[in-house]
This record gives sequence, C-alpha cells and structure tokens, in this order.
Amino acid sequence: MSAETNNASAVTGSCLCGGVAFSAPRFDGPVVACHCTQCRKTSGHFVAATRAKRAYIKFSSDETLTWFRSSPEAERGFCNRCGGNLFWRRIDSDNMSIMAGALDAPTDLHLTRHIYVADKGDYYDIDDGFETFGGSDE
Repeated sequence: MSAETNNASAVTGSCLCGGVAFSAPRFDGPVVACHCTQCRKTSGHFVAATRAKRAYIKFSSDETLTWFRSSPEAERGFCNRCGGNLFWRRIDSDNMSIMAGALDAPTDLHLTRHIYVADKGDYYDIDDGFETFGGSDE
C-alpha cells in the first residue's frame, strides 16, 4: 500500500540536527510543491510537502521545535537549533503539512502538483508536466 493512504510501518523524519524527530504511520495526500511567497521565504526556494492528521504524528524528540505564527490563519514549525523548516498547519485544522525533505526514505510518496505558481521566483521554470494552480498569497 502507498504511504499516501496507509503504511504498514511509520515513516520517520527529522531536522538536520535531530532536535526534532517524528514519525507518521499514514499520510492524507501526495506531495505538493508550494511556490507562495511565505514558503519561498522560509525555505529559500519552494517547499514540497505532504500532510497527515495531527493525531497521527508522533514526536520522539521535539526539544528544539518552535512554532512561528506566519499569518492569522497558520503557523510554521521549525527547529530553533539548525533552522530546519519542518511543518505548516492551519490553526483550526486537524491536518498538518510535513515538508517532504524532512522525511526518511522510503516514503512511497510522489509529487503531483504545484500550487501558488503565480508567486514563484522568476529564476526558474515549472516544466515537469504536473498540474499547476495559479493563486496568489497576497
């Protein structure tokens, strides 16, 4: 079975220094690339993330996990030691986005689309053939 629906064993992940380490037994979606201004500013490029129910995500270490309220509706989780960009969550949602780069292989996940492409950086093109959605975060 795919990690997008159910995984026999949990996928693990962490930040670079290991101050934040977690696992998730299942994901509720594929990997989506977000090109919005906030994602570009927090990552230095764009982010690729999947999502899971908050209740499914288990932390084996969260000693350096810090949450930043990036808008009235959402906050971002990062490691306050190494700076790893790890999570995004809407305040009133049961779901949480997990940055795909923080996950340990194998994940069985696949990139399927790009969002907020109207806000992407002007230094790259999106030509991989995946579905794109315009939008603007402003």
